[in-house]
Order: sequence, then structure tokens, then C-alpha cells
Amino acid sequence: MLKMNHISKSFPGVKALDDISISVEKGEIYALVGENGAGKSTLMKILSGAYSLDSGEILLDGEKIENTSPAKMIEKGIAVIYQELMLLPHRTVAENIFLGRYPKTGLGKIDYKKMERDAKAVLDELKLDLDARAVVEDLSVAKRQMVEIAKAMSRNAKIVVLDEPTAVLGDSELEGLFDIVKRLASEGVTFIYISHRLKEIFELCTNLTIMKDGKMVESGPVEQYTTDILVSRMVGRDVKDIYPKRTRNIGEVVLSVKGLTRKGVIENINFDLHKGEILGIAGLAGAGRSEILRAVIGADPIDAGTVELEGRPVTFKNVKEGILAGLGIVPEERKAEGLMLQQNMIFNMTVPALRKYKNRFGRLTPAKEAEVTRKYIETFHIRPGSPHTITNFMSGGNQQKVVLSKWIAADCKILLVDEPTRGVDVGAKEEIYEILNQLIENGLSILMVSSELPELLGTCDRIMVMNEGRQTGLFDIDECSEETLMTFATN
Repeated sequence: MLKMNHISKSFPGVKALDDISISVEKGEIYALVGENGAGKSTLMKILSGAYSLDSGEILLDGEKIENTSPAKMIEKGIAVIYQELMLLPHRTVAENIFLGRYPKTGLGKIDYKKMERDAKAVLDELKLDLDARAVVEDLSVAKRQMVEIAKAMSRNAKIVVLDEPTAVLGDSELEGLFDIVKRLASEGVTFIYISHRLKEIFELCTNLTIMKDGKMVESGPVEQYTTDILVSRMVGRDVKDIYPKRTRNIGEVVLSVKGLTRKGVIENINFDLHKGEILGIAGLAGAGRSEILRAVIGADPIDAGTVELEGRPVTFKNVKEGILAGLGIVPEERKAEGLMLQQNMIFNMTVPALRKYKNRFGRLTPAKEAEVTRKYIETFHIRPGSPHTITNFMSGGNQQKVVLSKWIAADCKILLVDEPTRGVDVGAKEEIYEILNQLIENGLSILMVSSELPELLGTCDRIMVMNEGRQTGLFDIDECSEETLMTFATN
């Protein structure tokens, strides 16, 4: 179905792709794996027509495609579904499916009734549980992804590229997406699958290509690989254990939560967080994990319960009060809630504590802001290394380092971290774990939510388990396994 032969692409000062070749069969789910910056997305942008190639050729079903453009490649049956979904939130499912090609009445007006009928036909054919009249912003992330798939299939897509499709999905939502992908593949639709969650590659894909620094490392059947082998090939070194070893030095209780309740969301949550401790929160999507973090810092109101900070009862009316008390939060949606993407690193790293960068006349001192930003760029190896880099143009791993840095720069004492490595490659994960490790050794305390059980087991001192808004278990790390956590998360 697809051959991309000897593809090369350069940008000023950078060889983004160097002689890449892949071959994908009809109805196959083919994986592209590699760290951020390996060239995966660049290769797919060439396939989509967003970028032109410098050398090489593209063959679709045996036909050589030249003079590519996005419109031409859509016409040829190529659809790309990016991690950042390209939907209009205030429009209906039907309007998004037929965006740019709305049916018209004889008078030249948009025929909304026909559009809804046609959208329903597409959704029914794909067996998607969606209402064509529903507004997209009211849908879950998983259902928005289904809208993207419906939009692609309404254009008779032959090859669908899924670029980090599961970065914001929970386990139950993953199953629904996988079922749709497998069913469409069995009907002859070809998928190219990009994900940092290697477990999904083994569950879903048949063949893969490993990329590093714009070059092809190797290709082969998925069954020939293990997670350890893939990680080793991707990062160019043996990685037996990406979780840093550290000596526990757990101190007094710094945060005490008793009876925390928000009706219909979380009920009677109790735990203590100690100085120098990472306390993990496990559970399935919708279990109430993120809601605990939001309630603690004051983002959401609570109906009952108490929060004590270093022995003092506190009531935060909003996030600002929580921040002033020494709390920081790394949100699940870092691009929507953790960063101001159109601003540079200086702005993002200093904005939580601007008072620190004012002179005696109350004015900001840009030189001091830049100095602090450079300090964390160097400490945490953030790339690109210019403080003036706009965060929207940074990789997911480097963006996450900026989010972590801003709270350290703000003298945060307790850090609430939601999905610390979501959408981050293996090498950057290791660096983020090292940062968390450094913070703990420096006396910070971390309350951490993660959907990846190995991540919790590899980084935490204790793990609390949630199920449908209730706390079902609290374990020392030596007492639990993946099986234990899943049992308490589902029963």
C-alpha cells in the first residue's frame, strides 16, 4: 500500500531525515518508534504533503506521487490524526466531519439536515457511539478522537496516521480506540502508529521501524522485540532500569488530608504526605485521581474534609492561595493548563512568582528573570537552550521540564504532579525521573498521579489506589505489584 524509499529532508542547519525507507502493507498496523526528535513526525508530514522531500520517492498502491500537497494527499487517501486534535470545539460532530465541504441546498446555503444524515451514516457504518448533533467541546477526549477517525473515513482514507493517539486516554478508553483500529484494519484500512507507550506497540502492531536522530536504526516484525530491546535501540544505549536509585530520607508529615469529599467526584479521602516522599495515586480513568490534586490546591471546591499544611488547617479558595502557601501543580494537560505556549521560557518559568523578580520600585527585572531561566535550562538540560525559545516549538519532554522548573523557581515545597511523562519519549522520561529524584533529595514532597503502573512502582515510596472516587488501598512500595494495584483499582 505504501512505500517511502530513501527519504531525506533538511532544514537550515539540521538534517531532519537521512535516507529513510519504510514499506507498509494494506490492512497493516505499522509502528514508528523513536525518541522525540528522531524524525517520525517529519516523515509523516512528508507523507501528508505538509513538507516536501529533498530526495527519495513515495509510492501509494504502486503509483509514484510527485509534487505533493496536503490537498493532493488527502485526495489520495492519506489522513493524519495528530495528538493535538484538529477540531472546532464549538461546532457539532457533523460540522467537524464535513469541515470544508459542507453540503449545500439549491439556494447555496448549508444543508444542515443532509449533513447530519450523512454524518450519522458515517458514524453508523463505523459503529461509533456518537451523536452527529453533539457539540465537540462536550465530548470526552476519547470521543473527540473518534470524530477525527470518522472525519478521515468520510474522505475514504486508505492510510491513517495516528500520531500519539493515546497520550491523554485512560485504559478503558484505549480498549475502545484499539477495537476501532483493529476492525478498520481488518476491513483493509492501513494504519501507521506513533506512540511512546511501548506496551501499545506490542498489543496492536505487526511490524515496526525504529528511528534515531533522523536515521533508520532497523525494521522488523514486532514479535522479534522486547521492551528492553526497543528502548536500547531507541536511545542508543542499554537501559536496564530507567528509574533512578535513591536513598529514602523521609521526614515529618507536611500535608495531611482527612475525609476529603467532593460530592459525586471523590469521597472520604485520607492520607499523609511526608517530607522527601513521593506518594503515588493509581486507578483507572475517572477514578478521581486528578480531582484529588485539584481539590488539595484549591482548583475545585470541597464539600467536606480538612487539609493541613505542616500541622496548620488551610482552606484554599483558589489556586493562587495554594501557590502562595508553597504548593505547585504540574497538570495532566500541560499544553492547555501548564504552559502559555505563545510565550518564551523566561515568561513561563517566572510567572508563578513574579514578586521574586521585582526591584524596590515594584518593576520586573528582566536580567534576573533571564538568569534564573538559564540556571534551570542548564540544570535540567532543556533544549533548545535559549531562554527566549517559544515553548510551543519545544518537544513534549522539554516542555515538561519547563513546567517542573517554574515550580522549583517559585520555591515550591509540595509538588502535585499529574501524569509526569505523558507523551514523552523514553530518554526524556529518564531525565524527568532524575529531576523528581533531585527534588525529593532536596527536601520537596511529591503527590503524583500516573496511569503507568511501572512508573508508580519505579518512582514512589507509597501508592494510594482509587476506584470510582473512593480510596481502596494505601501500600508501601515493598508491599505492592502491578497485580495488587489493578485488583484494588477494579474491585
